[in-house]
Amino acid sequence: MSKPDKPVINQERLVEEWKATLPETLEASDQARIWADESNPQALRVHITTAGHTGYTFDFMVTYVDSREVKVELVDVEQGQTHIDEHSDIVQGLINDYVRHIHECAQALKKVTHA
Repeated sequence: MSKPDKPVINQERLVEEWKATLPETLEASDQARIWADESNPQALRVHITTAGHTGYTFDFMVTYVDSREVKVELVDVEQGQTHIDEHSDIVQGLINDYVRHIHECAQALKKVTHA
């Protein structure tokens, strides 16, 4: 069995590519912050702030399974400064949208992560 192919670029460059590409996949008024996961060189952290007055923020860990595919894990959801239950229909809908946008970003970056 062959070893999975990991991204061929370093984590720092990967973060820069994500910073440039993820905003293109999100709604124009949503804000995203991306940084390297210091404990895992194959992972990034993504913090998304929703547009509007809801004050929702979402934290995800994005881990490269191979050079083309990512696993997206929800880490936290807050409204304002308060942790909230992520199981409400509205929040679940937003989570699903953001996970889809994160996967779209990973697909868009295939040209730089896959040799």
